[in-house]
Amino acid sequence: MPHGESWLTLLLEKYLHGFAAVLGQPFNLEGTTWVAHSPIRFGHVLALLLVMVILIGVGIATKARVSNVEAAIVPGTKFDAAMFAELFTGNIYETMSSIMGREATKYFLPLIGTCAFVIFTSNVLGLVPGMTPPTDNLNTTLAMGVVIFLATHIYGVKEHGLGYLKHFFGPVWYLAPLMFCIEIISHISRPLTLGIRLMANMTADHMVLTIFLGFGIGSWFFWPTVFYVLGCLVVVVQTMVFCLLSTVYISMAIAHDGH
Repeated sequence: MPHGESWLTLLLEKYLHGFAAVLGQPFNLEGTTWVAHSPIRFGHVLALLLVMVILIGVGIATKARVSNVEAAIVPGTKFDAAMFAELFTGNIYETMSSIMGREATKYFLPLIGTCAFVIFTSNVLGLVPGMTPPTDNLNTTLAMGVVIFLATHIYGVKEHGLGYLKHFFGPVWYLAPLMFCIEIISHISRPLTLGIRLMANMTADHMVLTIFLGFGIGSWFFWPTVFYVLGCLVVVVQTMVFCLLSTVYISMAIAHDGH
């Protein structure tokens, strides 16, 4: 499939064309309807909606498990959605607490944890043949980077007041103009690097996997297997990189001198 297309866009295009045929009126000069290419443009939105549905299902299964105190205390005997959510959340919590401490982790776990679940599930979706991960689109990844950027500075000001702005000017007054320019560029580049890094890596991973899947029957079992293993590593690593950097940025913003 061309880049941006997936089973979701093809399915939506089929039904939208059917709907337009019922209307019987084209909407442009070429004699086609507005739905001719729009599903491809919004493929990442469709994929992200699917990710939301999956995560809602995982959340419902997890809530059903933790609502039962006895079942929540005793570890399950099979690996299911609820156990995955518990293990995943536990690993995120331990990783964050090693960077910003347990008290701050308890407060910021919903934010970073949500990013981790969405990014991981989105990346895994890209391993399914014919599906496109929403994280290979800059609109998706940059939006998450902007959320982290806003959270960093909002909680920095909340923690330190207007004194938070002092670190933008450096330790000595005569370097303040230079340090201010450097710090502004550095902070503005953070959401861009978060978004572009994730998008570029997932786009490359998805394209490479698609290419080797199309090599043919002779290489059907070898090359796809190799690149599926590499793809699984990319899925995990890119989730960790985004969440680790987000945790570090927020931790630096709320940290006090000497900590």
